[in-house]
Amino acid sequence: MSLENAARRAVEAALAAGASDADAWAEESTSRRVRVYDGEVESLSDAGGRGIGVRAFAGARTGYAYGTDLSEEGIGEIAAAAREAAEVADEDEHAGLPGEAGTSQVNGLASAEFGDWSTERVVELALEVDRAARAPEGVTQVENSVYSDTRGSAALVNSRGFAASYSATQAWAYSSAFAGEGADLMTGLGVGMGRDPGRLDAEAIGTEAAERALALVGARQPESRRCPVVLDAFVAASFIGFIGSMLSADAVQRGRSLFAGREGDEVADPVLRLADDGTEPEGPSSAPFDGEGTPTGRTGLLEDGRLLGFLYDCRTARKDGRSTTGNASRGSYRTPPSVGTTNLVVDPGTDDLAALAAAAGDGLYVTDVAGLHSGVNPVSGTFSVGASGRLIEGGELGTPVRELTIASDLVSMLKAVRSVGSEARWVPFGGSVRTAPLLVAEMAVSGS
Repeated sequence: MSLENAARRAVEAALAAGASDADAWAEESTSRRVRVYDGEVESLSDAGGRGIGVRAFAGARTGYAYGTDLSEEGIGEIAAAAREAAEVADEDEHAGLPGEAGTSQVNGLASAEFGDWSTERVVELALEVDRAARAPEGVTQVENSVYSDTRGSAALVNSRGFAASYSATQAWAYSSAFAGEGADLMTGLGVGMGRDPGRLDAEAIGTEAAERALALVGARQPESRRCPVVLDAFVAASFIGFIGSMLSADAVQRGRSLFAGREGDEVADPVLRLADDGTEPEGPSSAPFDGEGTPTGRTGLLEDGRLLGFLYDCRTARKDGRSTTGNASRGSYRTPPSVGTTNLVVDPGTDDLAALAAAAGDGLYVTDVAGLHSGVNPVSGTFSVGASGRLIEGGELGTPVRELTIASDLVSMLKAVRSVGSEARWVPFGGSVRTAPLLVAEMAVSGS
């Protein structure tokens, strides 16, 4: 049975069991993972699976059930379980299917070349990443080098006539290298991602890991100061991902966001433009429709320094008297849809890293932060997190530093962004984020 037919059968079964409305999300996927340690393949996995999740409505009550048996009997049992779960659920006047469903045109989600890559070829790619990370003089160890990919399809059908499906592929690799010895051992990470293995530059991924580790050799604790700070793309992506989570309507409605009640307010410097875009061709979270069957699209979040609005699914939109932004997210068939980001995209600027450092003058270049999610208060936005990187001395990257903290609050940080770099990249930290380095005019740096 095809995924779409399985989803259609599940909806019919839920209605037959007494549901007033229903939808079904069916998916299947295969994935491979290669882990290289000490120059040799340590583990290799090749897995696959399919499953279906059914959401059944009984008036204002909603039930959810899922399973992996896509036979006629199995689908019927899952649908009946969802209907039964609705009977004991609390009433929610805002729950329900979207009033208008549809799809967006998103090209290139599934690479035709993906199937050309045998397991032997991706194993060699992983080994090549590892060799590149080990090659530079001064690298003392490579913790591991990993290649992973997935090819999957999803289908959604609801009782109001919506039925659609799509397929997508994704490949990524990373390596973690160490440089230095003993207490001075420093680490660096290299990452690459694309729609198929052929879009990964193994040499560049391994070399990035090595260079990031080597750049920190000899790092010491700096003196405390207030100074300009350049956040590299990895660190910027972590902050942007956290900010994106606080721009979900659910977080705002629960009082768990510092942006609650600030729609239309000036909360950032105009140089920083942020959007959520589920139609970016290279975006890892792109799709033609969201987890409820609403077309995906681009939703502006920060423009001209102002907060334009929040991200909605159908439930949170009804609660605020708004329209959904196509941000109903499903982690898998095991979970019902809930509001979430797709791809967070920061518009790039015109300055490369050298220009950002020159503009900073004397400051700090941050290449790693620790404890971001535990170190930020989501209501006040204040944060103090551990960091490492390099001093910016006379407009150039200089002495490596570690064992320091950077502190501010998120709105002050957003208002202090003075430049966005030109070298944007996709970073799988804090969700799916595309950003370049950011120059922040001032932060408190605590060291010795």
